[in-house]
Amino acid sequence: MTRSLGPETIEIIRTTVPVLEQHGPAITAAMYERLFQDAEIAALFNQANQKRGTQIHALAGAILAYARNIENLAALGPAVERIAQKHIGYAIHPDHYPHVARALLAAIEEVLGDAATPAIIGAWEQAFWSLAAILTSREAEIREQIEADPGGWRDWRRFVIVDRRAESDTIMSFTLRPEDGGKVIPHRPGQYLTFRFDAAGQTGLKRNFSISCGPNADHYRITVKREPKGEASVFLHDTAVTGTVLEATPPAGEFYLHPDQARPVVLLSGGVGLTPMVSMVEDIASRRPDLPAYYVHGTTSRGTHAMDTQIRHLARRHGKISVATFYERSDPGSEANEGMITLDWLKANTPLEEADVFLCGPKPFLRHFVAALADEGVPANRIHYEFFGPADETLAA
Repeated sequence: MTRSLGPETIEIIRTTVPVLEQHGPAITAAMYERLFQDAEIAALFNQANQKRGTQIHALAGAILAYARNIENLAALGPAVERIAQKHIGYAIHPDHYPHVARALLAAIEEVLGDAATPAIIGAWEQAFWSLAAILTSREAEIREQIEADPGGWRDWRRFVIVDRRAESDTIMSFTLRPEDGGKVIPHRPGQYLTFRFDAAGQTGLKRNFSISCGPNADHYRITVKREPKGEASVFLHDTAVTGTVLEATPPAGEFYLHPDQARPVVLLSGGVGLTPMVSMVEDIASRRPDLPAYYVHGTTSRGTHAMDTQIRHLARRHGKISVATFYERSDPGSEANEGMITLDWLKANTPLEEADVFLCGPKPFLRHFVAALADEGVPANRIHYEFFGPADETLAA
């Protein structure tokens, strides 16, 4: 990436780091305000993230990370992959990039005022298009791979809810098949689908949901917790019925169990973060007879615990899957441990010294365990995690 940027441009970008540290969120807020004046562009985004402000801070962190690593952009490789996968999910194409470029450069000028010299604007324009070239190239590769599969498709495809199943007091699963009757591309266990709800009468509503079934060519399943203020989850739980049509882009995401996984795996989840783990357990149970797995899940109580019977059945059938559950509330009649998952328990009961650890759950859960595992000496390349929503700590767009 740096080969396309001259030394003078790189130096100018480096000098803007203190400014971005101070004004980054103001710049990205101004950028989105300009960008969303175009209704067609605004429709590409998940507006819930905009309302919460999470995307503004995520993008500010992304721009800052880019400037800080302008001489070592290889360090941003995983984050670039995350962006490319998100762009596949939201059906973002090369012709959308000029809109972002104009809005970003105008926002820098607006927020910095006289400090935004022509040299600074010119350097950031070059830097933007250098990164855009990498992203669009990777996105083209991903789309080519997807469309080469017999079940692959491009952008939005109509799916029908063919089954609803209550999994707990607050969690429900939805099985979806293509309306056209065709096959689906088998996902990688851990990936998500991006949905838009226009066809169901919820115009403009978009959400990502992890796929909670094992890879197959017939259907997908998502497992959704009802959040009282969550537009999509409330609609799915209270209004959607068998026959409801949703539109989805192909499976995406860089968080998944690799087909050639050789090391043992520890699957660690909190709350509804169990959804990608269920997909992984199904895959391990059906396709990987020799892979040892340790599934550890924490939730509030038996009433909020989804899919436990299914997971334990798969574990018994496989023979090398260990299952442990922690309930915050005491439940003497269950197989669950009382209290919270701890690092000491994981050290005593799972092979952290040799395993790959996959984590999914609320941000406080992830921040705690990602840091704790790193402090314990688990190498970064063996710690894999998925955030719900934009990840402030990663490069995002």
